[in-house]
Amino acid sequence: MARRCELTGTGPITGHNVSHANNKTKRRFLPNLCNVTLHSDKLGQGFKFRIAASTLRSVDHMGGLDAFLAKADDGQLSPGALKVKRKLAKAS
Repeated sequence: MARRCELTGTGPITGHNVSHANNKTKRRFLPNLCNVTLHSDKLGQGFKFRIAASTLRSVDHMGGLDAFLAKADDGQLSPGALKVKRKLAKAS
């Protein structure tokens, strides 16, 4: 299973551990992924996603799953999220 957010495409990034002596060693920063069920108001059902905690805050800020998917770029969405977006477009 890929360590990637299904709604925003956020994945691991690289950086350095920096010691007190300023030695640098490579490391990975992994996204804080959570398994959540988001409910669609238009479709009246819940959908399970594996998304980052920051994405969950963004979904709440934008007014829910329906509004978030309406504005989301198709290139970043997972295949499961694209199916939900198409269902929402048909329901409208």
